[in-house]
Amino acid sequence: MERAEVLKRVIGILTEAQDIRRAVETGEEDDEDTDGGPTAAPGVATTLLNEMLPSISVPADASPRQVAMLVAEALGPALHTMVSGFSLAFTSLAIAHDNGRTDISAVEVLQELALEIESGTYDEGP
Repeated sequence: MERAEVLKRVIGILTEAQDIRRAVETGEEDDEDTDGGPTAAPGVATTLLNEMLPSISVPADASPRQVAMLVAEALGPALHTMVSGFSLAFTSLAIAHDNGRTDISAVEVLQELALEIESGTYDEGP
């Protein structure tokens, strides 16, 4: 998955978290548990997270060492990009907060970041 797609999914996860928080605060929470227990249907955040992780094929006769190497090779770059995305989003939110931006909500900061990603601003980088 391309870096921009991962970054947009990270923003989607954070936006969904904000929507859930807002729903709980206003008493509009859904009775259906979508990100909770083991029998819950996957929620938006879970779906986006799963989309960012690569599938891993492991030969049946692979040694534990080979399995570890295959998992590390497959997950390493994806996790690095995801952490980079969460760090970028956090930094964007922190800058808005530290600058005293009361004219813009956290979701609006994330929307602006998504537009910057879509325009190619963050195509380069780790």
